Amino acid sequence: MSLRYKRNNIHIKEEEQQRIQDFPVLIGGCGIGSYIAECLLRMGFENLIIIDGDIVELTNLNRQNYVEGDIGINKAMALKERLMAINPEAKITAYPEFLDRNNLYSFDLNCKIAINALDFSTDIPFLFDEYMAQKNIPVVHPYNLGWAGFLTVITPESHNLRSLNKEHHAFEINVGKFIVERLQEKNIDTKWLEDFLSEYGEIAMDSPPPQLSLGLYLLAGMVCQVVFNIATDKAIRVFPESYYLSMRE
Repeated sequence: MSLRYKRNNIHIKEEEQQRIQDFPVLIGGCGIGSYIAECLLRMGFENLIIIDGDIVELTNLNRQNYVEGDIGINKAMALKERLMAINPEAKITAYPEFLDRNNLYSFDLNCKIAINALDFSTDIPFLFDEYMAQKNIPVVHPYNLGWAGFLTVITPESHNLRSLNKEHHAFEINVGKFIVERLQEKNIDTKWLEDFLSEYGEIAMDSPPPQLSLGLYLLAGMVCQVVFNIATDKAIRVFPESYYLSMRE
């Protein structure tokens, strides 16, 4: 095992470290994806594709993996610079563009796992999932709940998230209700999350969901574990099953 990853030993076997090194992972959306990308890179995933047409704003700095000097810079390019500063030998491919119907099928998205952290204000995240399903690529969906993290995995054999795209016009509210239902099935207290959804529902059509850095840190670890398990042929849960980690219990 290389010196860079020597402290990974025991947790990650040498053959697993070798396996993940060039295992290509695509991250669509460099908001939530910003810390996920760094966590993956530090674990040893050195082949990352990152996509985002958005620029860094001051309001991103309460949670995303950027600094004040990045304000006004494209997120994918700023994130690539940070990742290359961590590991100059890594293969980081950055597309500083928003995914849309015209370019989704033209990018060289040669990956084995995709992370869908795209903005659900359009139907592009659903098209992204369907495109990956055609290529037999599993898609990880992470959600920052502020004090908690939640994720689910879409595979070509599983149901997709279009089944949640109903009732409320804000897709995030539908996802929130789904999460509450899944947690209640496991007898997990959801009052704090229900209270949040109630308040957010009043502003959902005009505002993206409020998020905390804590939720993003939790998510980064959760996503990395799931990606690692997929890359090393370990069992995972797929939609409608899920993963949840909270600091409110």
